[in-house]
Amino acid sequence: MKRRQFLQTGAAAAVAAPAVAAPAIAQSAPEIKWRLTSSFPKSLDVLFGTAQTICRYIAEATDNRFQIQPFAAGELVPGTQALDAVTSNAVSVECAHTPLSHYVGKDPALAFGSGIPFGLNGRHHRAWWTFAGGAEIVNTSLKKLNAIGLAAGLTGAQMGAWVRKEIATVDDLKGLKFRISGMGAPILERVGAVPHHLPTSDIVAALEQGLIDAAEHLCPHDDEKLGLQRAAKYNYFPSWWESAGMMHFVVNLEKWNALPKSYKAIVGRACDAANAWMIGRYDVLNPPALRRLVAAGSQLRPFPQPVLEACHKAAGEHHAEIAAKNAHFRKALDSLNAFRAEQQPWWQVADQAFDSATMRIR
Repeated sequence: MKRRQFLQTGAAAAVAAPAVAAPAIAQSAPEIKWRLTSSFPKSLDVLFGTAQTICRYIAEATDNRFQIQPFAAGELVPGTQALDAVTSNAVSVECAHTPLSHYVGKDPALAFGSGIPFGLNGRHHRAWWTFAGGAEIVNTSLKKLNAIGLAAGLTGAQMGAWVRKEIATVDDLKGLKFRISGMGAPILERVGAVPHHLPTSDIVAALEQGLIDAAEHLCPHDDEKLGLQRAAKYNYFPSWWESAGMMHFVVNLEKWNALPKSYKAIVGRACDAANAWMIGRYDVLNPPALRRLVAAGSQLRPFPQPVLEACHKAAGEHHAEIAAKNAHFRKALDSLNAFRAEQQPWWQVADQAFDSATMRIR
């Protein structure tokens, strides 16, 4: 074949090829539009921003053929009802970005999604979720609710609570009106506190008006934006009731099963990226926020050791009582405890030893 004839034939074939391939591509990459409801307001830029980031990653990876529109808490449903919106057909919402600790009333094993009281740190929790059976355990509970969850964000260690008066002894917890949600509430109740469930938007006013005495929220960056430092003087640490702070991208199970395999893979990688994005963002923003809070007069206080020990004992009793009645919760608890026992010796000679050494040198 002459060179000119070959080039002409090749060019014609190249022009014709897309017309043949297009239908197959279109079938494997359909145009899909979903709505996502977040459990957080837009003012909490890292938490709501993580949902926005996931949606952007998915759109970019699919050339905008798979688009998810994020809505803040309250725009479609209240933040604590995000999972309900996904699992029911009352609201047209295919997915949510939410902490599973909000829904322990539906199934106590869902607490293991976010992290149980005196559970794993963020890094260990991520490893347990991904490689040690955590995802399968929690998704067994979600499947019963017609949903599936993908890890999609980590706060890491959080602050404990903003308190109007100092906590020096266990007795100071008695009668303390404490805004808290999830599994931390019944444990604080065991040591004498009075749990209150309030949406994020009501915390500051409730503290200022004396309707509550203490409130857990999140971390210096978010607490400062919310204005908690104006309503309470003392900021206690650590947050023993949710040390990992894992968030989840929760999808209606039927909608998930209907996705092409390639889209499922893209969603999974977007959620993986969101884990790194959230923890990295908080690591950048929390240190300067903490300095500003202290400079403005906030008093940092560690929970006294007797208080931590009393809460730890109450948590153990609470977990044991649930495990005695709920085999799936017991399976999750045994799995997590075994993983921690395996991890801690290495942690003591690795990260913990390094951090302690460098802090002493400084």
